[in-house]
Amino acid sequence: MKFFIDTANLKEIKEAHELGVLDGVTTNPSLMAKEGITGKDNILSHYKAICDIVDGDVSAEVVSVDLEGMIREGEELVEIDSKIVVKIPMIKEGVKALKYFSQKGIRTNCTLIFSAGQALLAAKAGATYVSPFIGRLDDISTDGIGLIEQILTIYRNYGYETQVLAASVRHPMHIIQCAEVGADVMTGPLSAMEALLKHPLTDIGLEKFLADYAKGNSK
Repeated sequence: MKFFIDTANLKEIKEAHELGVLDGVTTNPSLMAKEGITGKDNILSHYKAICDIVDGDVSAEVVSVDLEGMIREGEELVEIDSKIVVKIPMIKEGVKALKYFSQKGIRTNCTLIFSAGQALLAAKAGATYVSPFIGRLDDISTDGIGLIEQILTIYRNYGYETQVLAASVRHPMHIIQCAEVGADVMTGPLSAMEALLKHPLTDIGLEKFLADYAKGNSK
């Protein structure tokens, strides 16, 4: 399973990259705004800065909701760097944009997926990735991981090559659950990735090893 980090914070992206397990980055307008990045030129420059850090795919989201606007923005985004994947919302015009970009050989990530039907449409339109938001589904007492399983089953039934990118990952158990059901990618915060490192028995064991070493070398 690929690990993407869901942020626009360059420091966090660098930390995840240095950890050695980062495969890509996802962003959105909310994450950009959170970092105080506004204005078209600043946003485009920031995408380039992200691409300069990571080796894998970087999802860059369009903000238009009409087909012409999505095409215009998407074609501009892919000029930034070959790592850019155009992030398209799951709306009627978005499905049309997915088909357009697919025919042009431009990679896409269909975002704001909350049902298997939406994921099926995106795959038929040629999306490279679909992003089901498991955390937001969990928030309304719906089974986010169950949706991942359902989409994977449908894709396998018909041989779709679209990758399932589990988004809105909130904590380490989400990551483990995504891996158990076979998600192609998960994207989440640095804190969720780093939480996978932690276990009290690891801390206790290391403390004992170091204490025993110190005793043996204090004579």
